[in-house]
Amino acid sequence: MDLENQKRVKDFAEEFGPENVIVILGASEAEASGLAAETVTAGDPTFAGPLTGVSLGLKVYHVCEPEIKDEVDPAVYDEQVGMMEMVLDVDSIIEEMKSIREQYCKY
Repeated sequence: MDLENQKRVKDFAEEFGPENVIVILGASEAEASGLAAETVTAGDPTFAGPLTGVSLGLKVYHVCEPEIKDEVDPAVYDEQVGMMEMVLDVDSIIEEMKSIREQYCKY
């Protein structure tokens, strides 16, 4: 997650309260998704951005997870994500995201 997005997430959490913020990721690999998820929950593990040492504990999901997919109009999801979902290792992404939530999410 780049430094600008880290700052946006931190600002939103401060403005609206971390219990009211959900981060939805769309990285194409489980490892990249996990790194971004860890950043918004436990703090920036690279120690380079605004979330260094900041444990927000935010709810975080990948767009391909059922919790998010089920909330989106199927036609819109298919148009925006459907093609990409066919080439992703969705099971690995879901496993990685669940692991991060179990370890670090507070809400």
